[in-house]
Amino acid sequence: MKRAFTIISIVLLIDQITKIYIKSHFFLGEEIIVFDWFRIHFLENNGMAWGAEFGGATGKLLLTIFRLFAICGIGYWLFTSIRDKASWKLVTAISLIFAGAMGNIIDSVFYGIFFSDSYHTIAQVFPEQGYSRLFYGKVVDMLYFPMINADLPQWIPFFGGDHFTFFDPVFNVADSSISIGVTLLIFFGKKAFAKTEATEVLEA
Repeated sequence: MKRAFTIISIVLLIDQITKIYIKSHFFLGEEIIVFDWFRIHFLENNGMAWGAEFGGATGKLLLTIFRLFAICGIGYWLFTSIRDKASWKLVTAISLIFAGAMGNIIDSVFYGIFFSDSYHTIAQVFPEQGYSRLFYGKVVDMLYFPMINADLPQWIPFFGGDHFTFFDPVFNVADSSISIGVTLLIFFGKKAFAKTEATEVLEA
């Protein structure tokens, strides 16, 4: 429990500090080039992967509600894993996924009323009128790693001469936490679940 609480607290703290700083110091679309392969680029999205959207305002509300149900399921998974003395790898992975999901949910639920708009201006914190309503906030993204940014050689079939960027998506600390947690489950899946399975055998 202490490990899970520490991981979740650290991820949420870093995630929200970076988002609040970006939201209160950058206007939408502003970019700072740290290195050629790393930039701080302020974007907002409705919360789906890679900024995808569907269904307008209704779709946004349904997505936020789905995220709330999902975080309850992840939280229960984390609780039962700790209760059953699961592997520390499993607890760490679930904690990272939970923290990342929670970080983006905070944006989706509260940022619409906590901040004013960021279009062509820097947002105000706790304005009289936020840029949206409760449950309709947008997720703040800022980490951009265009490690390859060039035109493809002409000899490549179909895509020759096209501009190519890798890695193109802009993301945040919460997204990174989810990705790391899922990666741990993929690479250490058998070891992560081994202790739980052994416990079930002993109890049986």
